Amino acid sequence: MAWTEQPIHFVDFEGSVSSGILEYGIVTLHRGAVAGLRTRLCRAKGEVSAQDTAVHGLRARDLAGEAPFADEWEYFAGLREAGPLAAHYAGAENSLLKSVWPYPRTSPDFAQGTGGVAEWGPWIDSARLCAQFRPGLGTGRLEEIVAALGLQARLDEQAGRLCPPARSRFHAAPYDALAGALVLLELGRDPAFAGLSMRQLLAHSTLDPEKRQAITQTELF
Repeated sequence: MAWTEQPIHFVDFEGSVSSGILEYGIVTLHRGAVAGLRTRLCRAKGEVSAQDTAVHGLRARDLAGEAPFADEWEYFAGLREAGPLAAHYAGAENSLLKSVWPYPRTSPDFAQGTGGVAEWGPWIDSARLCAQFRPGLGTGRLEEIVAALGLQARLDEQAGRLCPPARSRFHAAPYDALAGALVLLELGRDPAFAGLSMRQLLAHSTLDPEKRQAITQTELF
């Protein structure tokens, strides 16, 4: 089955381990299109540094009335059960998610296609995929990739419909999640990329050679 036939949940967080997750954006992709976006702000669990606020624009006092991110357990556990998670440089999102919940419920093993695992990953990583399938797009920063792929107008048009107006910019979780999702869809315009299986997509997203071999080994046989 091609990867486009499986729902994928593209994740972006704003925050840190010390402040906690202050905002999340989730874009679900299915059959080569954006199927939905969900986002909200979350109460800080610790100090929000001035340096971080300068990047994402969020302050602890403005979030004091929001529910904590930890209230979202059922939602995120359900996402992982429904499809693999994706992110741009997924290591950061994986670390933040695991700082709240080290493991999800037992969920399908989308890498091997059989059985179940209690892991948030392996993740689909749009930055790693761009480096392999569309090299030469700059430093790998999301803004540069969006510009290099000619996606800015499309991103802004969809963000105008799906993102809160005040959070329709880079370094806002819903906007960045949407940007990463559109990058993945753009890669899928190449027939060779579109024909990859989910296992192959996850393998190409994995830097560790041993983990990559473990993902692909079953397919070889």
